[in-house]
Amino acid sequence: MAGSLNVPGYSLTPAPTQVALPGNYITDFNFLNQYLPDTFEKEFERYGNRTISSFLRMVGAETPSNSDLIKWAEQGRLHIKYTSVTSAGAGGDDTATLTIGDTGVTAGAIRVGQTIMISDNTTSSVLTNKAIVTAVSGLDVTVAFYEAAGQANYAATVTVFIYGSEFKKGTVGMTDSLEAQDEIFENSPIIIKDKYTVAGSDMAQIGWVEVTTENGANGYLWYLKSEHETRLRFEDYLETAMIEAVPAETNSGAIALTTGDLGNKGSEGLFYVLNTRGNVWSGGNPTTLDDFDGIVARLDKQGAIEENVLFVNRGFSFDVDDMLAAQNNFGSSGASFGLFDNDSDMALNLGFSGFRRGYDFYKSDWKYLNDVTMRGGLVGGAVSGVLVPAGSTSVYDQVMGKNAKLPFLHVRYRASQTEDRRMKTWITGSAGGAQNSDLDAMEVNFLSERALCTLGANNFVLFNS
Repeated sequence: MAGSLNVPGYSLTPAPTQVALPGNYITDFNFLNQYLPDTFEKEFERYGNRTISSFLRMVGAETPSNSDLIKWAEQGRLHIKYTSVTSAGAGGDDTATLTIGDTGVTAGAIRVGQTIMISDNTTSSVLTNKAIVTAVSGLDVTVAFYEAAGQANYAATVTVFIYGSEFKKGTVGMTDSLEAQDEIFENSPIIIKDKYTVAGSDMAQIGWVEVTTENGANGYLWYLKSEHETRLRFEDYLETAMIEAVPAETNSGAIALTTGDLGNKGSEGLFYVLNTRGNVWSGGNPTTLDDFDGIVARLDKQGAIEENVLFVNRGFSFDVDDMLAAQNNFGSSGASFGLFDNDSDMALNLGFSGFRRGYDFYKSDWKYLNDVTMRGGLVGGAVSGVLVPAGSTSVYDQVMGKNAKLPFLHVRYRASQTEDRRMKTWITGSAGGAQNSDLDAMEVNFLSERALCTLGANNFVLFNS
């Protein structure tokens, strides 16, 4: 198999610089040479569209917020199940006391009169019991078994879930009641800034290179290019900050920055949230139907969202294409041409935009994961893709004080009737139309204050390669 093409290599030298270095300007003005060079005035766009932001615009929305803290509630589970339960009884006992040992559980939700299913946690075991609860004291639950053989010979811990209840005729109702349980999540916005400065005399200097940028700006004034690239770069950072942000941990160097102008709290970005409370697939890309069956089984245990979108890098995209192509009858011996008429002259499409395996999965390339100046090519901490549930969900917004229908991913930016900090831009100085300071330059300032809200993180899958 041929190796990758390493020559010529790709350039990672930063195009923007903070100072006027010779490499940034044309310096070959040798008037002793009697021959004029033939020049191309138009700057060649050798890297195509260099921006990488689009992900959040495709899957999310932007809504205003007027607080330093954003909080929302997400539904808890409806049914009750404990997976780390021990029994004080022995095999054959008619009754036993079960102790709930699940992490984070301080008060049990099992009540007297309810009927429960008990299952041994040992993988090779088929031992089960059905029992009725006769007494409850804190995390201790006393039960009477329905089976004449009594308690099974459990190896260690057991799983318990409630499946009903049983009472005699003419008795009083169920003792106690259960309150609905929500999980409260929060995030706080961060302030993102950038600035571009050009001296007044440089604004009055014409160039011979016609420049252009991705947003259509063009002309012979070099500062136009630099200003528009600063804007495009800042717009990319508005998205990548929401994806990569992490909260400052206790005793960290960042949180110790209590003086000065630098922020020190951080925020919960997408990757942080998914690593913390989402589903994480590691050990390489899923490349077989068995791998996706495991993902489907995991989604069944979560929200079971019908439609999902896979935002993947190039390698993951090809792995999915190869997996789906292998399902074709001709996948191992040849190619199937066309769809219906088997026309060999028809262009052969070797890619797939989606498939259905329990749920609908749509596939889309994520430029951020492919761009070599961003996450593309990383080895340590590499992410190959994210599964994002499509559609929206209803949550209770504590700031608005009502249920809100919002996408699973959305950005909250600070705004009020007098201040909108979604994307602020203002000019200072005494050049370029600004007349608000004695600085002989134009300063273009950019600012935004925002946070990403990841609702129902249990429905997402992060693929670590």
